[in-house]
Amino acid sequence: MTTYLATIPSPDQGVWQLGPIPIRAYALCIILGIILAIWWGERRWVARGGLKGEVTDIAVFAVPFGLVGGRLYHVATDYHKYFGEGRNPLEALAIWNGGLGIWGAIALGGVGAWIGCRRKGIPLPAMADALAPGIVAAQAVGRLGNYFNQELYGGPTTLPWGLEIYERVDPETGFEDELGGVALDHTPIEIVHPTFLYEMLWSLGVALLIVWADRKFRLGHGRVFALYVAGYTAGRFWIELMRTDPATEVFGLRINVIVSVVVFLGAIAYFVLAAKRGDREVIVREEPSTEPPESGYASADSRATAGSSSKTDVDEPTADAEQATVPDTTPASDKSADTGDKPGQ
Repeated sequence: MTTYLATIPSPDQGVWQLGPIPIRAYALCIILGIILAIWWGERRWVARGGLKGEVTDIAVFAVPFGLVGGRLYHVATDYHKYFGEGRNPLEALAIWNGGLGIWGAIALGGVGAWIGCRRKGIPLPAMADALAPGIVAAQAVGRLGNYFNQELYGGPTTLPWGLEIYERVDPETGFEDELGGVALDHTPIEIVHPTFLYEMLWSLGVALLIVWADRKFRLGHGRVFALYVAGYTAGRFWIELMRTDPATEVFGLRINVIVSVVVFLGAIAYFVLAAKRGDREVIVREEPSTEPPESGYASADSRATAGSSSKTDVDEPTADAEQATVPDTTPASDKSADTGDKPGQ
């Protein structure tokens, strides 16, 4: 009998039935990550001069776009799981079973954020800087979903933090069921590198790094976001090389390894070039006025508030709500007050 002195046990299951409703750990982790990203991003945005609630408004566009983009990337790069002999193409729509590519999520989520920012009159680079730490922290939370699903792990290891992998079966039929099944026997069939844990810890480290860099150097014009992308892809490169799950390969390398290198180089280039735009932008946002003009005619905003059914262009930013971008000429000794992330956040 083999004795395992110090290893990480996997959860017995990743899906629980609440009556007819399946409660999936993967989905819960994604939802918690989104909530964390919005909450932290809101605090950072307000600290930089934005209005409370604007991050939530942007998320209404960014989150759905990001989920679709993440799924499209996963299906495109792991097409062998959904198309071909014996495969069911409709499974490509089953996002609740796991499978979101961060590259597609960030790319298409960025398009959604751009649409939301344009409608609100907010500069996208400034909003991206506010959101960056929350996004990478949300990725860390999302990796817990892979832990519950027993997926995306590395090769065998004898290290004390190796991850135990169990055989999961359908309790009623006894047939193997990797995602929806339950581990009835806790004898590990493998002990592997917990790459989900490596990436989770790396992502949290990147979050701390970019918050520190933002406070120290007052980064602006999208440079915080670029630093996040560069930091994350640097870690994803070596972690991806450790994974053993099937993946599409390009030039003999996993496709995500290639993408990591390309995106890393692009992020570094942007980080350097954006520095030429000068000091960090100052965000000035004001609540739209709800007072009627002196002429006695109600403004578009007040009519919308009053519930008028007449068509008004309330989506366009008003003069009061527009953002002002001006060079930050505050002396270095006085800049500690505007860090973009107040102490304790």
